[in-house]
Amino acid sequence: MTSPSLALSLLPERYAVAQLSATSPLPAWWPTTGMRHAGWTDDELSLVCEEAHVPDDVRCQRGWRMFKLQGPFDFALTGILKAVLDPLAAAGVGIFAISTFDTDYVLVQAHQLEPACDALSASGHGVLR
Repeated sequence: MTSPSLALSLLPERYAVAQLSATSPLPAWWPTTGMRHAGWTDDELSLVCEEAHVPDDVRCQRGWRMFKLQGPFDFALTGILKAVLDPLAAAGVGIFAISTFDTDYVLVQAHQLEPACDALSASGHGVLR
């Protein structure tokens, strides 16, 4: 199987991935605009938003940069996310991924941004900064 060449946009903001208890509602500091994602499981509430919104006393990891895969992608397509994650893994770049109805987002730590961009470009993907 040949991996597809994809277009990715690097969003300009820095993001945080925060963790609250599974029974938590969305917090008062939760933004109402911009890219944000909330995911509840039986174990936790994970929140992704611009890091400036997250208070210092909230358990989180800051310093993420986000790539948006330029969709939309039909659900029948296979290998879309894998085509991005494989070159990042080969370059030793850790990720945090978010999927939505239309597309996927891949976050990398800011200190790994250049190796990530290099790996994606070398794999034939277009990275718009």
